[in-house]
Amino acid sequence: MAQRLDAALWKQLLQHGARQHQGLQAQVRAMVVEAILDGLLPPHTPLPSSRELAQALGVARNTVVLAYQQLADEGYVQPRERSGYFVSPDITAGRVRAAPAMAPPSAALPPSRRPDWPARFKQHPSALRSIVKPADWQRYPYPFLYGQFDAALFPTADWRECVIKTLSVVDIRDWGPDQIMRDDPRLVQQICSRVLPRRGVWASPEEVVVTVGAQHALYLLADLLMREGTRVAMEEPGYPDARNIFASRTSMLRAVPVDEAGLPVGEALAGCDYIYATPSHQCPTTVTMPLERRQALLRMAQEQDFVIIEDDYESENRFDGDPFPALKSLDREDRVIYIGSLSKSLAPGLRMGYVVGPAELVAELRALRRLELRHPSALVQRAFALFLSLGHQDSLLRRQAAAWRDRAAAVLTALARHAPACRVVPVSGGSSCWVQLPEGMDGSELAARARERGVLIEPGEVFFMTEPAPRHFVRIGWSAIPLPAIDPGIAVLGELLRQR
Repeated sequence: MAQRLDAALWKQLLQHGARQHQGLQAQVRAMVVEAILDGLLPPHTPLPSSRELAQALGVARNTVVLAYQQLADEGYVQPRERSGYFVSPDITAGRVRAAPAMAPPSAALPPSRRPDWPARFKQHPSALRSIVKPADWQRYPYPFLYGQFDAALFPTADWRECVIKTLSVVDIRDWGPDQIMRDDPRLVQQICSRVLPRRGVWASPEEVVVTVGAQHALYLLADLLMREGTRVAMEEPGYPDARNIFASRTSMLRAVPVDEAGLPVGEALAGCDYIYATPSHQCPTTVTMPLERRQALLRMAQEQDFVIIEDDYESENRFDGDPFPALKSLDREDRVIYIGSLSKSLAPGLRMGYVVGPAELVAELRALRRLELRHPSALVQRAFALFLSLGHQDSLLRRQAAAWRDRAAAVLTALARHAPACRVVPVSGGSSCWVQLPEGMDGSELAARARERGVLIEPGEVFFMTEPAPRHFVRIGWSAIPLPAIDPGIAVLGELLRQR
């Protein structure tokens, strides 16, 4: 009951309900809401007067008054004339009460038996070799992780502007209803007119489908196009999540070792149904496939009747000139399915990607997507559409390219100074480099030792399909680490390498 909640307990509730960056009024509201929903304040319980609660919490009385008014507007409390505010009985109505303890089974009944869940699993995704990154990576002083978020580069004001515009009454009427199979037409139009032309790709709206990130695009394609016996060639080393997705549909995966120009075009690709490639920025070596090889790959696709799945990640941030056109831009026979990401450069947690392909393929992808999740968040789609239309994405890419260029130079300089025995694949853009360690050095062991010193790097073993996989590679990223932290972080790695 409220009258038994003394000042100390109210202060504890305030601290428990506090959220970073919230004002005091919002914190007081959150405190009362949690106390009501957690049962500490049952229905009809009187709240302390605004003066009493303000004194107990050490805040201005007006802060509590405004919080109480908001709670009343939302139906959590009810004002009673000359009596104050009371917890509304309607707010917890309809909630399921705790189930009573079960009586011991009767001797006449057979003992209960829990299902053998592992025996029921048709596959074990948790056992796959995948990229692993610590959830608390932001607390490490030297996070050399690929694909992570840098709050210092995030365009907070621009994104907030787009989200606020998305919450207008007119926009809510657009994105609020169930879209079923549809995508936001404004976003698709921006992809067709603003995003794809930068890569030399021209597509109509019926040739584009929006996905929950590029990885979801790969999952949809595998679900639609691959079954046991489907022959798929992949780069070696290559993207582990693509490998695991394809392997869940077919065992006929073929690892094709890459060279200094990416995926080789030759007999290793003969007889395949699909080729998965990252020609603009090979994962994880970062090498770029030259124009001549791209043309040769397309010719072979026509001759051998296979289809290419092009993952065009990080293609726009090159340090040594204009980017090569996407492989899709050279395609005249609908031999290339193109996958792109909108959120990787902005914030990976937003999860927004897309597929470009022939209209009949896209129609089936939409129908399949409906079975999985209907459609990506319509609100986020509309916010992205505004972000693109207002030119914020172009501005971000320019700032990001400059920052990554400086960080890449710092990483390469620091590696040359502190770890000269390592071999680094030349970097032409993007946010990571592929490093070959000295002979006999294990990348996983180095990563474990480095983590103890506050340095996060990615072991390279997971990128190889071949087993036993080579263990003397690591990937070092710079998208999430500030420039001043690069040299001291690499210095720690150099020290660990000398201690082997």
